[in-house]
Amino acid sequence: MTKTNVLICDDSAFARKQMARAVPDGWEVDIHFAVNGMNAIEQIHQGNGDVMFLDLNMPVMDGYQTMEIIRKEDLPCLVIVVSGDVQPEARQRMLAKGALDFIRKPIDNDKLSTLLKQYGIYTGDSAATQRTLQAAISPASETEMFDAFREVVNVAMGRAGENLARLLNEFIDLPIPNVNVIENNELHMAIAEINRNESVSAVSKGFVSAGIHGEALVLFNDTEFASIIELLNYHQLSAAPAQLEALMDISNIIIGACLNGLSEQLNVTFSHSSPIILGRNRELESILTTTRQRWSRIVAVEVCFAIKHKGVNFDLLLLFPEKSMERIYSRLVGTEG
Repeated sequence: MTKTNVLICDDSAFARKQMARAVPDGWEVDIHFAVNGMNAIEQIHQGNGDVMFLDLNMPVMDGYQTMEIIRKEDLPCLVIVVSGDVQPEARQRMLAKGALDFIRKPIDNDKLSTLLKQYGIYTGDSAATQRTLQAAISPASETEMFDAFREVVNVAMGRAGENLARLLNEFIDLPIPNVNVIENNELHMAIAEINRNESVSAVSKGFVSAGIHGEALVLFNDTEFASIIELLNYHQLSAAPAQLEALMDISNIIIGACLNGLSEQLNVTFSHSSPIILGRNRELESILTTTRQRWSRIVAVEVCFAIKHKGVNFDLLLLFPEKSMERIYSRLVGTEG
């Protein structure tokens, strides 16, 4: 029997392994990997991509650009998008470019098998177990932990992007999360997208569960409040109450959806503190002063949600003490119950 060449295209090694494990054992395949769209196009030209599982947010060449080339060159590849970005418009864009279907991360193995059968790609026993990879999971290097950490945040921010898109009726551009371990006096460096000469407003919320704890901050550039109020249709409020309402509503959407996305993947339930307004119309440095005193070394994850044509950005900063990242990784790879 001729094997199907399956190509898994994702910039995250952790995500590629997860996807490979989700491929049914009963499906006769040779699995190949690509780290970005450019690499994937090369592999398809080499005959390694009868079926491709394609991520959206990648460096060098993203999923949208990759799909455009596949369509333009009429390449013989069936594409199923696998992404944390589950906005309706993201799905519509990719289906319009010729993708077969669009499924969300993390992968539901049973749903994947059903989908493959639906399109006649896989006809094996529905009870077939998922394939296992022999690669050792531990001990993990810092690079492997960072990669897994970035991927779990990528999925969580996709949930937040979807909720924002529905609230604002706009497409939200999602980046690849920026993850760094920093000393407490370097926290300001984790927010590269914010002009430090402009005043910002910020909301903070703490969270804890199963030995994992952290703080989520949403930061707004104050010059963008007029556009945000317009998007939310808060014109009936006077300026100061409208800004405050926008600040709290957007923050609750972003932080709540991200923490729910993390909870689902880690199988934990976070207890949340009440949201705190750290500052209004203040310099970034003065806002961060109170936050950075708590831990000596911090894992800082920066995500910038953007509505490009409106010139609007919402910066989310997730802060964890270093030991929390080790616990998160242990839960992700199943070495901690």
